[in-house]
Amino acid sequence: MSNTSSSPEPVHVIGGGLAGSEAAWQIAQAGVPVILHEMRGVPGIRTDAHQTDGLAELVCSNSFRSDDWEYNAVGLLHAEMRALGSIIMECGDAHQVPAGGALAVDRDGFSQAVTAQLEAHPLVTIVREEIAGLPPEEWDNVIVATGPLTSPALADAILKMTGEESLSFFDAIAPIIHADSINFDVAWRQSRYDKEGPGGDAAAYVNCPMDKEQYDAFIDALLASPKAEFKDWENVPYFDGCLPIEVMAERGRETLRHGPMKPVGLTNPRNPTVKCHAIVQLRQDNALGTLFNMVGFQTKMKYGAQTEVFRMIPGLENAQFARLGGLHRNTFLNSPRLLDRQLRMKSMPRLRFAGQVTGVEGYVESAAIGLLTGRLAAAQALGRDLLTPPPATAMGALVEHITGGHLEGSKFQPMNINYGLLPPLEAPKVDEDGKRIHPKERGRAKKRLQSIRAMEAIRAWRDA
Repeated sequence: MSNTSSSPEPVHVIGGGLAGSEAAWQIAQAGVPVILHEMRGVPGIRTDAHQTDGLAELVCSNSFRSDDWEYNAVGLLHAEMRALGSIIMECGDAHQVPAGGALAVDRDGFSQAVTAQLEAHPLVTIVREEIAGLPPEEWDNVIVATGPLTSPALADAILKMTGEESLSFFDAIAPIIHADSINFDVAWRQSRYDKEGPGGDAAAYVNCPMDKEQYDAFIDALLASPKAEFKDWENVPYFDGCLPIEVMAERGRETLRHGPMKPVGLTNPRNPTVKCHAIVQLRQDNALGTLFNMVGFQTKMKYGAQTEVFRMIPGLENAQFARLGGLHRNTFLNSPRLLDRQLRMKSMPRLRFAGQVTGVEGYVESAAIGLLTGRLAAAQALGRDLLTPPPATAMGALVEHITGGHLEGSKFQPMNINYGLLPPLEAPKVDEDGKRIHPKERGRAKKRLQSIRAMEAIRAWRDA
């Protein structure tokens, strides 16, 4: 988009997380001035999960998940965002750490890079302040990207305006361990199925093995451990994509063995003929390789219990924790009822919403919606019409979901990007060379066709 107006009015973006940072970048790159309002950095103001006042801080995992654009929906979303000049993907690529087939980043370096680029952009103004209530009426082009930890004053104002009941859920974060406290006489490095990631490392994870007796003792301790209680948040559902491990264990003793502790695709080099009963994986959390996070081990256990229970894991007997797990509350809108296809509040179109508050789940999904709202807001400032990407793209599929893609009569719930959100294609029976595809491989081949179709569509949308 080029600037056809001599002096377009600035767009206001509230919230400097992944979605807000991406939105601000897209607006500025379109030649439109943007004011980014972020309350972190104001004395006396903090959130339950953030540790710094840096923009685009990662508060949970440091992983953007799979980077495989051909066969994985989130990898496809990565590719679409790269094609659209995403600052989140640019800085993520520049600060990646080994993570097998995933794209994981050094969280501090990543946040610092995003912050530096936005601070240096001549059309970006960063204001450290809390927007306590609805934005001033004279702001006619606003993106609310305050995320799951929206300040109470703004959240209350939005809820009063919409008349909707708050849709909230718990979100738990996993512990981070100092690498030099891991016992490598027990643990070993290997990525699942030895798959190389974008950094080219096929041994990106640390694996801690368990036999059946150790697993059963761990589950017993997990179930018996004291948990954090938040009485004000009673009857608030968890989102399945970020369940605390205790909640998973309560669903059945074998649940963790088929979830974050599954032993498939990994071989203990010290006993290669014996299959592990369960395996705990740790993923590198910073560029130096000094910190590792416990993959899938979001928890609501009290701090003292965490150290005791997690040190039962072979290889972590002497684990030293840089950060223990915790629990914070997320809030999202009933977007199908409240937002139009331009991601504007139907009852107040000067407000757009972006990020996790719209009902997408995950870092990349949140940033993707920020990217779209940024482009939509910039087009509005320039007096242009811009449609959202077609549903055949990952971005378009997310918009379809949050603006009406769920089943009528069902309760709207957050969603990660997945191929089920994209329009279906018939599974191919032959490959590009005319060779027959085995029936078991046709589902995988269909994903690739959906991905190719999506990339063609997003480039066409970009260039239109």
